[in-house]
Amino acid sequence: MEDNDKRPRQSVILYLIIAIALLFALNSYIHPAGYQETQSVSYSQFLNMVDDNQVSKAQIDTSNNEITFVGKNNITYQATAFPDDSTLVQRLQDHNVDMSASIPNENSNLMTYMLLSYIIPLALIFFFGWLLNRRLRKSMGDTMDLSGSGGFGGGNLSRSSAREVKGQEVHTTFKDVAGQDEAKESLQEIVDFLRHPQKYAAIGARCPRGALLVGPPGTGKTLLARAVAGEAGVTFFQISGSEFVEMFVGRGAARVRDLFKEAKKKAPCIVFIDEIDAIGKRRDSSINSNDEREQTLNQLLSEMDGFDNQKGIVVLAATNRPEILDPALLRPGRFDRRIHVELPDLAGRKAILKLHANDVKMEPGIDLGVIARSTPGASGADLANIINEAALRAVRIGRSRVSQDDIQESVDVVIAGEKRKSTVLSEHEKQVVSYHEVGHAIVGAVQRKDAPVEKITIVPRTSGALGFTMQVDQGEHYLMTRKEMEEQIAVLCGGRAAEELIFHDMTNGASNDIEKATQIARAMVTQYGMTNDLGMVQLGRQTNRYLGGGEELVCSEGTQEKVDELVQKIVEQGHQSALKTLQENRFKLHEIARYLQKKETITGKEFMAMFTRDDGFAPKSVAAANPQS
Repeated sequence: MEDNDKRPRQSVILYLIIAIALLFALNSYIHPAGYQETQSVSYSQFLNMVDDNQVSKAQIDTSNNEITFVGKNNITYQATAFPDDSTLVQRLQDHNVDMSASIPNENSNLMTYMLLSYIIPLALIFFFGWLLNRRLRKSMGDTMDLSGSGGFGGGNLSRSSAREVKGQEVHTTFKDVAGQDEAKESLQEIVDFLRHPQKYAAIGARCPRGALLVGPPGTGKTLLARAVAGEAGVTFFQISGSEFVEMFVGRGAARVRDLFKEAKKKAPCIVFIDEIDAIGKRRDSSINSNDEREQTLNQLLSEMDGFDNQKGIVVLAATNRPEILDPALLRPGRFDRRIHVELPDLAGRKAILKLHANDVKMEPGIDLGVIARSTPGASGADLANIINEAALRAVRIGRSRVSQDDIQESVDVVIAGEKRKSTVLSEHEKQVVSYHEVGHAIVGAVQRKDAPVEKITIVPRTSGALGFTMQVDQGEHYLMTRKEMEEQIAVLCGGRAAEELIFHDMTNGASNDIEKATQIARAMVTQYGMTNDLGMVQLGRQTNRYLGGGEELVCSEGTQEKVDELVQKIVEQGHQSALKTLQENRFKLHEIARYLQKKETITGKEFMAMFTRDDGFAPKSVAAANPQS
């Protein structure tokens, strides 16, 4: 009711503002700037001014017996004439007054006055009011509240815009979700409750009111929510958090009420709110607070407390930023469970690739395990895109099936972008890039024996990279030691070290390597406590974990200076380690770099075959290095 009362008040205020503006505009048009009202004088004063030669122009209105005249001071006067004064015309002539007479059309003046003062302003007010009302209805989905209308096709401005999918029309199930076994297991209980609520009611258990799906973008949170509805065979309501918030205060709260009203009618059902952080941000007293968003959040909290979850209504929500959500939203009784939907591991990536590969025609013998190992940190959406890019490449080339080369090339496209055919490097630049990339590869082969080189290329890419070296871990790693991090920094410094060793100069091609090496070193100092100087103390915390956020230092300015010194020291140690490794394998560096410059792209097997070949310049510090074992 409160929302319905506000609507006419807002419309009336808007109409009044428009009316006032129009009346001011018409008044300015009828009475322009510089307009002066006429001054009334007596007939005797008029005659005296004529005799004193103070009148320049006079107009006699015979119908009203009025005289309008202009004095020498350019002021307009008005006087009422005596009807029997026969000497007036002669007197005006004697004093050289410019005379005229008019018989105005009274009906015409009256119509003009009525038209300009009343009819046109009222017509314009009603026209703009009608136009504004129509625009508002159209912008809000043209949802007039029709009596007896149910569902989400109709409704007024406060109706929810959630998409409703009936249970039999939700074709997504857990079979369509791969790489998220733990998340599916956590949601399976909700599915079982929606199917057999009486089993839980018999023992006195209640289903969780809500579950919060948390994880990076592209990991399948929306897909999991649809799969729950598909497995349970119940109605699925989907809406984004941003769709609740409107320009009019109170609309979001009304839409929340309407959403849960419809959900109660269609119970059992799933209500899925995507990107709930748009309305669920932590409330505070800052000047930047949003009253509309907070009212919407308060209404959501109230509705989640009010509905009877024994009827089978489960609220699922997804977010990439759980750290900013309001604590009242996360407490038990609202979102009882937090389900982490993380990036898939090696087995998960392989399962996702296999799932998407079933929809594409492929040549026999495709090894998806190699692709899975080549894509650490890839989300489900990234892997689906890789398979699609491979299919598109096969069509461009003119093949009817996807090959292993297509998939491998699509990995390069997703990681570094398409090949830049327009970029042509000079021979000297190709030489520098070749030594740079081989520098990475040699240091990687010596320092990190668990991550063999998969590919080296000096073909420019659209991401701006002039080349890259791909190393693939042989297994999945969840822990990294200090030594392994130092080795990783040394590998990143290998490109710059090769430039300094061979050309006695340096280029800007190592900017991305320096950035990554600095990030690792800073994390070692501020987050992992891997330095003896500062000890096992956390000096920084990560922000926006799931959105690739940076780091926020939580230490004094003096400690920050020490952090910068230690970070510089760690990176420099990696730099010196890379220089030493390349100095010991200088001849191999020359041989492989020249070969790469000629071929532009070589495989890891080719690299390792050349690097481990005993031709009098066997690689130093490499114990039993085998080609990609």
